[in-house]
Amino acid sequence: MIKTAFRIGTVLLLLGCVALAGLAIDVRHFLSTSFEFGGDGVRYVIKPKDTVHSIANSLKSRSILSKPYYLIGLAKWKRVTGKIKVGEYKMPARITPEEFLDLLVSGDVIQHSLTLIEGWTFDEVLQAVNDNQNLTHTLNDYTVAEVMDRLGLAGEHPEGRFYPDTYHFTHGTTDLEFLKRCYRQMQTILAKEWANRAKDLPLKTAYEALILASIIERETNVDAERAQVSGVFTRRLQRNMRLQTDPTVIYGLGKAFDGNIRRKDLRQDTPYNTYVHKGLPPTPIAMPGVKSIHAALHPDSGKSIYFVAKGNGAHYFSETLQEHNEAVRKYQLGGKR
Repeated sequence: MIKTAFRIGTVLLLLGCVALAGLAIDVRHFLSTSFEFGGDGVRYVIKPKDTVHSIANSLKSRSILSKPYYLIGLAKWKRVTGKIKVGEYKMPARITPEEFLDLLVSGDVIQHSLTLIEGWTFDEVLQAVNDNQNLTHTLNDYTVAEVMDRLGLAGEHPEGRFYPDTYHFTHGTTDLEFLKRCYRQMQTILAKEWANRAKDLPLKTAYEALILASIIERETNVDAERAQVSGVFTRRLQRNMRLQTDPTVIYGLGKAFDGNIRRKDLRQDTPYNTYVHKGLPPTPIAMPGVKSIHAALHPDSGKSIYFVAKGNGAHYFSETLQEHNEAVRKYQLGGKR
C-alpha cells in the first residue's frame, strides 16, 4: 500500500516537473518571440481607459498574441500594470513582449504638429484647426462666439488673440485644448513685450499694442522694415493723424473684398476704415508674430510719416507729403503724373 502511494506520488511529482519544465519553455518562447505588426510598423493607440488586460486581449483579437495571460503576467512581474501611458505609439514591425511594455511605459508617443501663420485671421485659424485630422474635433458646429465662450473668453473678440507658431501635440488632443494653448502663448508673449516696452508710446494698453502689431504684420513681411512701419504709425497717432492703412480697410470690408481696393472702399464707413476714422481700429485685424509685437512697442526714431509699396515686397518711406507723392508716382503709377 505504502509502495503504491509512493509510486503515485513519484509519478505526480514527475508530471509536475514535466509541466513546470514545459511552462518554463513556453514562457521563454513567449519572451523571445516578437510580436509581428507587419510592414514598416503601425500606429498603436492607447486610450485613457485601456488596461494591460484590454491591451493583451486586443492583441489576441488581431492574432498578434495567442496567450494574453502571459503578457498580463509579464506586466505584473515588471510591476508596470499601472504605468502604461496614454497616447499614439509608432510600433515597429517586430518587437518583443518586454520591449512592447517598455515602450508603452516610456510615454514616447508620436508628436503631431500644426503651424499657424503670422498674419492669419481667426477664420483661417479655425479652418486649419478643423482641417487637421490629428486633433479631436469638438467645435465644428459652434459659432465664433460659442467657441470663445467654450474657451472661457465670452465677449472677447477672437482676432489676434492666438499666437502664430508651430505647435506639437499628441493623439487625443482636442481642438479646444489646442486653441487654449495658442491663446495662453499669446498672452505670455504680449505681457512680456508690454513689460519691456519703450517709453512715451501713444498706446494705453497691451491690447492696443496687439492691434498695432496686427497692422504691422499685414503691412510688411520684411523684418528690417517692421520698426520703420511702426514708427510711421506711432508718429501718426501722436500727431492725431489718420493711419490710412489699407489692411484695416480690407478687414472691414470682410467677404465683400474682391482683391482690389477702390476709392469707394476708402470712403466706406466701417469701424476699421482708418482713412475715415482716426486712431486704432477697435480690434486686431490678424495674428501678429513676436517680431511685429516687438516693433509695435519699439518703433524707430525716424521722421517718416508716409510709406508706399515698391512692388518688390519692400517699401519707400517719406518724411513729407511731396516726397510721398513722388514715390507713389514712381512705384505705383509708373512715373505718370
